[in-house]
Amino acid sequence: MVFLVTGGAAAGDLQVAVFDCDATPAAGSALAYDPMKEAGVLTLRCRGLVLTGAGDPVVLCSVDWLGIANAGHDAFRAALAEAAGTTPERVAVHAGHQHDAPLCDFSSAQLLAARRLAPPVFAEAVTRPAIERAVAAVRAGLTAARPVSHVGYGEARVYQVASNRRILDETGKVRAVRYTACADPALRAEPEGVIDPIASVVSLWDGDVPVVALTYYATHPQSFYRTGVANPDFPGVARFLRDQAVPGLLHVHFNGAGGNIGAGKYNDGAPVNRHLLAARLASGLEAAWVATHKSPLVAADVGWDVEKVALPPAAHLDEAVLQTALEAPGAGDAVLGQAMQLAWLQRCRAGHQIDLSVLHVGPVSIVHLPGELFVEYQLAAKAMRPDRRVVMAAYGDYGPGYIGTARSYAEGGYETESRSSFVDPSVENVLTEAMKRLLDRRK
Repeated sequence: MVFLVTGGAAAGDLQVAVFDCDATPAAGSALAYDPMKEAGVLTLRCRGLVLTGAGDPVVLCSVDWLGIANAGHDAFRAALAEAAGTTPERVAVHAGHQHDAPLCDFSSAQLLAARRLAPPVFAEAVTRPAIERAVAAVRAGLTAARPVSHVGYGEARVYQVASNRRILDETGKVRAVRYTACADPALRAEPEGVIDPIASVVSLWDGDVPVVALTYYATHPQSFYRTGVANPDFPGVARFLRDQAVPGLLHVHFNGAGGNIGAGKYNDGAPVNRHLLAARLASGLEAAWVATHKSPLVAADVGWDVEKVALPPAAHLDEAVLQTALEAPGAGDAVLGQAMQLAWLQRCRAGHQIDLSVLHVGPVSIVHLPGELFVEYQLAAKAMRPDRRVVMAAYGDYGPGYIGTARSYAEGGYETESRSSFVDPSVENVLTEAMKRLLDRRK
């Protein structure tokens, strides 16, 4: 049941528009790892909302892609901003990080095209049409905007889904990585480790009618992949189950700081586990929905704050070495990673800054961050404001790759290897200080 907190002012001019469109490429297109054979029963989606009436419009968007990086992320935000009549600084675009899905990176694509290299994984013919469909969906949604009178928040624990991927030895070094599918029963028997077990649901209401539900949970979303079938994996199935449970309510799911989190403890890779994991996540989201408390909402209760930060590039990134590698004949699959590293390094050296943002809506603060963040960032954000309901969407600009904590780079492990993380360990201080400033602005 949903509890109503009585009292408060009228909704005023606050309105919300929702949008939902297909983000699945055509058969024969390149997904992140393999050519696409067909679309799954559940297609990839691009979903979000436009909130108006509290300054310039705010856009929140989640896309069922592996990542949206560099100039691709810039272009997506700029297109949605124009459609919504706002600025890119007030647009948050996040990927769900599903692996049987496209990867969008216009910067890397341009680097490769200039060298007559054109790996299909970066094909703009796949991603630009999806951006155009999202623009059309935003414009259509704005014509059916609804008043907003209340914000709801609920949370609940999710059981037997998330586990920490990094298994440490007695010296504090990574001795094994328990990936999102783990066939080793000994590794599956290891403890869950550090996770955030909480699923959160933030909802906007027109009186007694819920208009949109934003859901948040931190984990890599893979059950199994490299199937050639474009699909949103188990979070997409859970989202579908919630859509069916509350007819007419659009659920927009955001992946939290799950860079070092996966389902490996509870998933040996068997296809049946996709539905088991989805059912467990959906059960947690249902419990969070039942636990929802509503608060009256007016424009003065809504705020959008941005911090522009320059993330420090990793010391191992050498522009001359990367340039030479891209010029070498027969670069093969390695060219993808080299292009992404070079694109990121060049943007950093050009003074590019990443927007970190927080949407404050009533008692809730929604933090938007880039990259494959370790879960410690999400836990730190919640600890910074225990008086507020803090949730996090990660996987914004995918350019920096994995973003570990400072200590994690000395621990070893896949996530902090040179092929995986393009930032320096000092990134932790940059991000935590910026998060604190953002969260402290709402009293």
